[in-house]
Amino acid sequence: MASPRTRLTAGERSEQVLAAAVTAFAESGYAATKTDEIARLAGVSQPYVIRLFGSKQQLFVDSVELVTDRIEEIFREAAAAVGPDADTEEKIGALGEAFDVFLTERELLMVLLHGFSASGDPAIGNPVRERFGRIYRLVRDLTGASGEQARDFMSTGMLLTVMTAMQVVGPDPVRCDWAVEILENLVAE
Repeated sequence: MASPRTRLTAGERSEQVLAAAVTAFAESGYAATKTDEIARLAGVSQPYVIRLFGSKQQLFVDSVELVTDRIEEIFREAAAAVGPDADTEEKIGALGEAFDVFLTERELLMVLLHGFSASGDPAIGNPVRERFGRIYRLVRDLTGASGEQARDFMSTGMLLTVMTAMQVVGPDPVRCDWAVEILENLVAE
């Protein structure tokens, strides 16, 4: 005899659809992802996805919000791990080591990249720019970094994000001599 199905609350169902959207958008980007695919991944109907989020565009913005919330959470945890008495360099180093988490949660970086590329649409670009600015300010607040130090940290992070998208860093990376050289230089700094 089959066990009875547990009915999800509307909030739980929204979280399930949003998680499916992050997976789909990370894989295919905003333009190429269809709400039918998200619905299939979430185990719901396509009209239900639209009823929950209003539009694919809003679902994408909500996906960007979710992944940037997670990025901020990872940075806060990294800063807390070294403690308030650590100096700026130690705090920046701890945030840098948090990129190991991003490599295991690759969807975070991929959705963020797709958010950047879809930013020509003001309904997407405005929240993406705002959230990237929030991450920048958070890095400064958590570490006490100067503008130059924060810029260097964010630049390195973007380089690692792009390299992750190209699959030259992360699990089972494609071997490229230039990528190895860049990574060796990052470790040496």
